Amino acid sequence: MACLEVSKEIKNVEEQEECTLDGTVDRHGGPAIRGRSGQWIAGIIILLNQGLATLAFFGVGVNLVLFLTRVLQQNNADAANNVSKWTGTVYIFSLVGAFLSDSYWGRYKTCGVFQVIFVVGLGSLSLASYIFLLKPRGCSDGQTPCGPHSSMVMGLFYLSIYLIALGYGGYQPNIATFGADQFDEEDPKEGHSKVAFFSYFYLALNLGSLFSNTILGYVEDEGMWAVGFWASTGSAFAGLVLFLVGTPRYRHFKPTGNPLSRFCQVVVAATKKWKADISSDEDELYDTDGKACSNNVGRKILHTQGFKFLDRAAFITPRDLDNKKQGLYNPWRLCPITQVEEVKCILRLLPIWLCTIIYSVVFTQMASLFVEQGAAMKTTISNFRIPAASMSSFDIVSVAIFIFFSRRVLDPLVGRIRKGNHKGLTELQRMGIGLVIAIIAMVSAGIVECYRLKYAQKDCKHCEGSSSLSIFWQIPQYAFIGASEVFMYVGQLEFFNAQAPDGLKSFGSALCMTSISLGNYVSSLLLSMVMKISTQDHMPGWVPGNLNKGHLDRFYFLLAGLTTLDLVVYVACAKWYKCIKLEGKGDQDEEAYDYKV
Repeated sequence: MACLEVSKEIKNVEEQEECTLDGTVDRHGGPAIRGRSGQWIAGIIILLNQGLATLAFFGVGVNLVLFLTRVLQQNNADAANNVSKWTGTVYIFSLVGAFLSDSYWGRYKTCGVFQVIFVVGLGSLSLASYIFLLKPRGCSDGQTPCGPHSSMVMGLFYLSIYLIALGYGGYQPNIATFGADQFDEEDPKEGHSKVAFFSYFYLALNLGSLFSNTILGYVEDEGMWAVGFWASTGSAFAGLVLFLVGTPRYRHFKPTGNPLSRFCQVVVAATKKWKADISSDEDELYDTDGKACSNNVGRKILHTQGFKFLDRAAFITPRDLDNKKQGLYNPWRLCPITQVEEVKCILRLLPIWLCTIIYSVVFTQMASLFVEQGAAMKTTISNFRIPAASMSSFDIVSVAIFIFFSRRVLDPLVGRIRKGNHKGLTELQRMGIGLVIAIIAMVSAGIVECYRLKYAQKDCKHCEGSSSLSIFWQIPQYAFIGASEVFMYVGQLEFFNAQAPDGLKSFGSALCMTSISLGNYVSSLLLSMVMKISTQDHMPGWVPGNLNKGHLDRFYFLLAGLTTLDLVVYVACAKWYKCIKLEGKGDQDEEAYDYKV
């Protein structure tokens, strides 16, 4: 009996001292011990950090369009365009953060540095608003105009909000990937937790914005902008402290060097051999020994068909054999097959990524035109006024409901129906469903706008609340957007993280955010084009300052049509897509099945 107890104790010690299998290290650079690092302790800290940072960001972003119209006296179209450009810049900066993380700093340092920039930007905005922008006192409540403001004050304002854009943008893609790093996908139990983490991550993001959209949204809508901005600053600072507290527990992947040089090496090497006759024999392609490739970019990627021209970079010519005999190696002439496949992976991801941009055009309307539409509806219940921006709370509730529905009901149901696939819907299928629901959301918003115009006062001077149609008729369009997010954005996070090579995981997450970025820019461009065309012959246009004289419904229906065309292209691209094949990662046939449409 004593021997049995000793045996159990030895087994428990061995499990606690077991290293992770995915190559992660601890903060000292040694192999990460499974029982002492990562898993849900680190994951929960990161989820809380994400919630606090999101609360801070949306404390500024959710009502920024109203701040621009009420405090800075911009018209509706200019304010919506400026918010779209600012939001787009946030997500463009995600590429900067991803590049620094994957190449040089690693995800932990990158998250820490950009969170500091984020806090500085929020503090600067709070000070600028309290001291300079909110003059005279009591302005910005929708009744008393603010200003005018000097060019120096306006410069300080724009510097502050773009510091916020830089900080949050550089932090966001890395914190998602850093959280996923805490789970070893080579371990079955932790691999399942890693998939679940992305759903909880998106839920934490939405719960953080829930407080912003309700409490902070109401505070700012009442004209207490400085209070709302200071609350956002405090939340961001608390998130930074919490992130640093978890330092001893985190697992890390080492940065792998500049990916741009690796990409260029493949293209140059393939171009140099464009006249070479290569056979279909994979044995003639250059490969490295061992599981990890020579460039330290993670696990070895197996050769796949397609993009045959790039295979020339790994084709071994007589000149390469001579160089090898002399102990010479030129990475600009001969690249290992893993490096070639890394480039192929990114090229295969790009068409899928491009198809997600139109969805982001739909998504960005929630922070701009949905708010302006809601402000022109009946926003009062008795003596209580509902801030238009707070309606996005229904989007958040919808996200929470559909995350539970997707993970607990839909995926198990699909798994039982298919019998051979316990994972339920694939990421590509979920993204397609997200596009379908986005179309329904735009049609719903257009129908609501038709009825809002029917009950609106056409010649109002201050048109907030000028329609007798209740703002609660916006609930369906917000709920549909929330449902589409669960399928599209959670699916994107999982898909790009799983399909990006080990040395480009942060870049995979940044692709999701850059899709949102370009969606904002495309939205701004599309709105400008629509206004230029629709204001000809002295017409007020589809989205004028007075929405009661415009046709916002037509703009919503236009977006529904564009999203329908995008869905058709997306299905074709998804059918063409081939998944990444990693050496030693389970059954590749099953993996390939998981990415069929």
